[in-house]
Amino acid sequence: MKDNNEEMFPIVDEDGNLTGAATRGECHNGSKLLHPVVHLHVFNSKGELFLQKRPEWKDIQPGKWDTSVGGHIDLGESVETALKREVREELGIDDFTPRLIRHYVFESERERELVFSYRTVYDGPIRPSEELAGGRFWSMDEVRASMGKGVFTPNFEHEFRQGIE
Repeated sequence: MKDNNEEMFPIVDEDGNLTGAATRGECHNGSKLLHPVVHLHVFNSKGELFLQKRPEWKDIQPGKWDTSVGGHIDLGESVETALKREVREELGIDDFTPRLIRHYVFESERERELVFSYRTVYDGPIRPSEELAGGRFWSMDEVRASMGKGVFTPNFEHEFRQGIE
């Protein structure tokens, strides 16, 4: 498997207004074209956080532990529709109640993303798809002990430090 570099993404301003479109390859090649993404932090009722393991074939941050769900918003798709689609595709979850934490711009050396970050509490079955290299629940102590050690994606560490609870 590999990412489709021809997939079209919306290009937006920092308020989320559509300004154009570009391919995944163009968005991830250092162009810094701002494109929107959704994140969902899935907690269980014990306060543990589900994290996904990124597969080795991913073009960004392969093999790192990351946000429960993360995905690009498709051209013409709303934030809410993208969130539901990504959660279903990545974890097999259809019934959840998201709560917006914040939206912000995340910039790395390769890309700029307008991140819409949500959280939910969910105790039902989780079925990670073949898009992921698995996943598991982490205690907050486990997460804190692994911060800054190259275990997590920089984007997840940034969000965790900003507060996801």
